[in-house]
Amino acid sequence: MTLLSVRDLSVRFGETTVVDQVSFDVAAGEKFALVGESGSGKTVSALQLMGLTPEAETRGSILFEGRQILGMSEPQLRALRGKDVAMIFQEPMTALNPLFTIGNQIAEVLMLHEGLNARAAALRAVELIGKTGIPEPARRALAYPHQLSGGQRQRAMIAMALACQPKLLIADEPTTALDVTIQVQILELLNQLQREHGMSVLMITHDLNLVKRFADRVGVMQHGRLVETAETATLFSTPREPYTQRLLASHAKRMVADEVADPQPLLDAKGVRCSFFIRQGWFRQREFVAVDRLDLSLARGETLGIVGESGSGKSTLGMALLRLSVAKTDGAIAFDGTPISEIDSARLRPLRAKMQVVFQDPFASLSPRRTIEQIVGEGLELHQPRQSAADRRHAVADALAEVGLSPAMMARYPHEFSGGQRQRIAIARALVLKPALILLDEPTSSLDVSVQYQVLELLATLQQKHGLAYLFISHDLAVIRAMAHRVIVMKDGQVVESGPVSDVLSAPQQPYTQRLLAAATFAVAA
Repeated sequence: MTLLSVRDLSVRFGETTVVDQVSFDVAAGEKFALVGESGSGKTVSALQLMGLTPEAETRGSILFEGRQILGMSEPQLRALRGKDVAMIFQEPMTALNPLFTIGNQIAEVLMLHEGLNARAAALRAVELIGKTGIPEPARRALAYPHQLSGGQRQRAMIAMALACQPKLLIADEPTTALDVTIQVQILELLNQLQREHGMSVLMITHDLNLVKRFADRVGVMQHGRLVETAETATLFSTPREPYTQRLLASHAKRMVADEVADPQPLLDAKGVRCSFFIRQGWFRQREFVAVDRLDLSLARGETLGIVGESGSGKSTLGMALLRLSVAKTDGAIAFDGTPISEIDSARLRPLRAKMQVVFQDPFASLSPRRTIEQIVGEGLELHQPRQSAADRRHAVADALAEVGLSPAMMARYPHEFSGGQRQRIAIARALVLKPALILLDEPTSSLDVSVQYQVLELLATLQQKHGLAYLFISHDLAVIRAMAHRVIVMKDGQVVESGPVSDVLSAPQQPYTQRLLAAATFAVAA
């Protein structure tokens, strides 16, 4: 039986058509996935199902249980949302209200749609939180969103979406930027809840491995159009359309040699320890050790992969090695032969040009008020103040060209670029200073698979051309396998295993590494 029927759906914002004549059905109890690159129209199509883009011009037909959603009044839509159709948004930290506890936000849905009183709704909220696998549900119900981990926030969103047992659950990138073990847990949870409640699921994602494991059928979108629809097994084995074939072929392959040609030492760290003091009450503090007595080395032209789950200390370590961490840091760190652990900011500044960072979210790390020329050229202004404006502009143009962007784009702002283009701008900003070392903190986790592949190819090319050393932090083991020469595996601030990528990821010796690889294998299993 067809639960949802979409016919000739077109969506325009001003003069721009973002969804063009899209048609698909979702049967009762079916798991249907919409895949495609950023800007393909996946999320906008899903938002129309709940009437969440009133500013758009929408045409076509959306029938839910025979009822026409397009043209519904706002009261009718509010009755539909949460009760019959619910949505898990991509970024729970943004979707959840920071001023209310998790329990209150779930209880609100129950009071609004189920008519429960405050006490009954609160008890039911705790029950739902526990059902999603969050430990100590009664205590977690009193927590605010910022007090939960990324995986716990996503589970809280799932609990809220399932509060009224909807007939259709829309999951918009539900595992983006989560660790591989957390991804598997969320996927298993969605499968379990879907079976228990018999609900339909519409999944919006660019993660083809997730689709292969989860969906019954798949629709592939490109430039606002639905180019192919097929059973999941059929689509992955015999894709019909050239675009689908390219999408399936865009996975990370080995992009670097197994060994570094000239392994001169660049970065050396011994006994690095990072800790924070957490306030407990008015007068007490507790020390939290994020990195505990860790040693590592990095050669020129080498990529050292740093992997582990959220909270393992990866990013804290990376920032500490570059003297950028807010944590109390002990230990000895030497960069290019210079001990940098104890030197003051004035003596450290000349070395900053040789140590650069590319962050996970380029949209957050690029100033929205500055042009691309100003963003990329900012480091030159600081480190080469005597350089003429003409020479600086020429250097910015060269850096943009090197990352595959036109210098004609220099007058534009970050919001005018796609996610992949913004990450290229962030790489150009680091590259313009001709560094010896770049810290890459999850640089591809939020990118589509095809764009991710392009960025990795770019990084590998730049490394070979300039002899760059990379500290590559990632939870994606496929990316580490493609890019790294050596890898360290972190858990609770300590290194549990290290060595050449081919050894550690092919034949891990430690149980924790084995669990990580097993989770990654599960995520890609058919």
